[in-house]
Amino acid sequence: MEIGMLPISASKRGKLLAAGYTTLDAIACASPSHLARDIEVSESEASEILKYATRTSALDRSNGSHSAVVDGGQTAWDMLNEEKFSSCITTSCADLDNILGGGINCKEVTEIGGVPGIGKTQFGIQLAVNVQIPLDYGGLGGKAIYIDTEGSFMVERVLQIAEACIEDMSEYSHHFHKDSQACEVKMHPNSILDNIFYFRVCSYTEQIALVNYLDKFIAEHKDVKIIIVDSVTFHFRQDFDDMALRTRLLSEMALKMMKLARKFCLAVVLLNQVTTKHIEGSVQLTLALGDSWSHSCTNRIILFWNGNERHAFIDKSPSLKSASAPYSVTTRGIRNSTSSCKRIKMM
Repeated sequence: MEIGMLPISASKRGKLLAAGYTTLDAIACASPSHLARDIEVSESEASEILKYATRTSALDRSNGSHSAVVDGGQTAWDMLNEEKFSSCITTSCADLDNILGGGINCKEVTEIGGVPGIGKTQFGIQLAVNVQIPLDYGGLGGKAIYIDTEGSFMVERVLQIAEACIEDMSEYSHHFHKDSQACEVKMHPNSILDNIFYFRVCSYTEQIALVNYLDKFIAEHKDVKIIIVDSVTFHFRQDFDDMALRTRLLSEMALKMMKLARKFCLAVVLLNQVTTKHIEGSVQLTLALGDSWSHSCTNRIILFWNGNERHAFIDKSPSLKSASAPYSVTTRGIRNSTSSCKRIKMM
């Protein structure tokens, strides 16, 4: 984390993060008077912080951490070929995987939002487990980072879904090796839990600090293939009088998530809540954080009820058509809806 490099007190670091100064460059661009006002310190203290930030940033550049001004120079042909072979993480719902082109894409930021009880956390846990499916079974064999802002992460539920995942792989192995000895599934539920890095954050400043730290953490754990934030919304829906500040902090966080997705070829999944919006005299449900936030993610999936059945709708994507698919939340995790299963049996 860049702010952590400054030789100042923890309280001042917290004030910097709370005011939206998440990088050394952001601090160095501020004037002493503006910085003093934003973090509620004297101008002399602000000048001292600016001096540290400018010096540390210059030293950082001299050490080669900013040797490239921008990333680029890749041809469109190379990009097309990369997309053809891009990796996906299955949702364990075949109908949903089908409209998603195989599952949740790596190198992209996907937002999944919906009303309480629709299964957002269940999706998060399912993906944290499924990213660990070995290459031999069509998975990525990776690890997961789970950032919990609401305290909704349940280890018992993770274990339940992990056990079901291993059973599914064993069934897959027996089905495709009928004439020979089936491959033994060497994974254990405990090892699946051991491959999920869990972070509990209790404020938006902690959330920002953690996102800034992830680059270093993933560089040390290169087998991480998914980051899940459950939910990205929680700490940004309260204690914010300055909405311009909130928008800036969210935009910076989204940009860093996009960079992490591309740099480390991993999937970022941001779970979002809903809010009410007045449209032409009526009140409608919409995903939280406003219209500007809706442009911060590559893909947007909205979960909703259709009668007694859960549905997932692709609301926004540069490469996928708008479509919906039913799904179920079962004791084994996310699965095809019961109506889909009935249709398959009848065919």
